[in-house]
Amino acid sequence: MGPQEAVERALALSRADDCVVIADESATANLRWAGNTLTTNGVTRSSRLTVIALRSTGGGVAAGVVSRAAVGPDGVEDLVRAAEADAAGNEPAEDAAPLVADGASADWDEAPAETGIGVFEGVAPALGEAFARAQAADRRLYGFANHVMTSTFVGSSAGLRLRHDQPTGLLELNAKGAGGSAWAGVPTRDFTDVDVPGMAEGLARRLGWGERRVDLPAGRYETILPPSAVADLMVYLYWSAGAHDAEDGRTVFSAPGGGTRVGERLANLPVTLSSDPAAPGLECAPFVVAHASSRESSVFDNGLPLAATDWIRDGELASLAQTRHSARRTGLPLTPSIDNLVMAGPEGGAALEDMIARTERGLLLTCLWYIREVDPQRLLLTGLTRDGVYLVEGGEVVGAVNNFRFNESPVDLLSRLAEVGRTAPTLPREWSDYFTRAAMPPVRIGDFNMSTVSQAS
Repeated sequence: MGPQEAVERALALSRADDCVVIADESATANLRWAGNTLTTNGVTRSSRLTVIALRSTGGGVAAGVVSRAAVGPDGVEDLVRAAEADAAGNEPAEDAAPLVADGASADWDEAPAETGIGVFEGVAPALGEAFARAQAADRRLYGFANHVMTSTFVGSSAGLRLRHDQPTGLLELNAKGAGGSAWAGVPTRDFTDVDVPGMAEGLARRLGWGERRVDLPAGRYETILPPSAVADLMVYLYWSAGAHDAEDGRTVFSAPGGGTRVGERLANLPVTLSSDPAAPGLECAPFVVAHASSRESSVFDNGLPLAATDWIRDGELASLAQTRHSARRTGLPLTPSIDNLVMAGPEGGAALEDMIARTERGLLLTCLWYIREVDPQRLLLTGLTRDGVYLVEGGEVVGAVNNFRFNESPVDLLSRLAEVGRTAPTLPREWSDYFTRAAMPPVRIGDFNMSTVSQAS
């Protein structure tokens, strides 16, 4: 049973007043390596069917949602009935709205997109050569590459028939040697743009930097954050920028006395944080896909078209993530979440290497990890540095320093930007399981708060 047939069968079996069905078909190819040797590879497939049953009541519309993996032809009716039973037991939904009726994909009937080990045909030989060079230099390479192709089909009793094929790939490479540990990671759609030799050379250079060790105390340091670290902070900011919570006074984007901070200046430089489903190399679903309702999403919004959206424009908060329900509450334009994120500063931003060369004394990070929220009202985050913190003096990296725990708010950091570099695609290290489509610049912060020394390596 194909996903389109599953959608049609579920809609035909539905006894609800309205129904939305989402079928997701995924194929995943992976490579793993350790100690300069490929260890495993393989391809897996998975499927999930979600039924959203909508029941009209005197007070509105109640929704019931049930999602199951690997549903066969004989299991569709049971899934539909379970969703209807869930709707029967629920109160009217506060986010209820008419279903989106317009929308049909020309390729609806085509088979789900596929991936396989062949996607790594250019990467695997390059890895082999990198392993040989690392072995000769007494370095060890570890890491993995994943490629997931997911086809999503959204159908409804209102006539919606939309489909999107989403490729998601990443490669992470760790190097270990006398200079400690170093990491590099890249996002990709098809691996044709992954430069394994360049990544390996960059890691070798960082291990060379790490052969000289310098101990530094906790404190505030001029710090250059590379694009990956910036991505982890900005993605968390984006995830926290829901209009519903801001309107209710729950977040850093809530205005004192009520309402939101939309229109307020957040950044001291004219930076823009935006999303666009058609962004080159970061393409994502051009319509809303909501498997469940929450404060940030609504099952009633499935199929709503998405358009390029500025969240921060020239330093000012321009938009918050909206459902139709929250847009009615806030009176702000409807701006649903989009599955990519781009940050850009003024034109002519410098490359990371040029920013290092202009640094008299400061720290250069590799990446952040174990990021946790401390205070939602300030969006204060804490976490650790990882895989290389380097001391820069006189425009050159002179050694590696100990790791730190940091305490910073990405919103506050925007108000203290000393320099914003050139934007490029990057992989958020901490959030790569959930968010890979990002392009960020390196940034310079004059007083980044390294709150304590960490023993993490």
